[in-house]
Amino acid sequence: MVVRIWHGITSKENAAAYEQLVTSKIFKDIEAKTGDGFEGVQLLKREMPEEVEFTTMIWFRDMETIKKFVGEDYETAYVPVEAKKLLLRYDPTVTHSRLIYSSES
Repeated sequence: MVVRIWHGITSKENAAAYEQLVTSKIFKDIEAKTGDGFEGVQLLKREMPEEVEFTTMIWFRDMETIKKFVGEDYETAYVPVEAKKLLLRYDPTVTHSRLIYSSES
């Protein structure tokens, strides 16, 4: 499996709206676009004094599934317009890492 990792930052005022948008719409759209190559998603939230940082970790079967989702320029971040309206700033690119070991507690 391959994980696609990305960070975005909102104001404290927009954090709840961003979280709702991502979990109720954007992640579902990504799953629909990638089909059975979508393996799951995790959303992390870090409260900071003035802002809120979100980290998304989206799991895919392989790089071919990622390319099916975003195309050959697969390191460019996928940030829908409605998400951009709620973000103060975000990573323009993503990182990809291959899972080589996992243990569940």
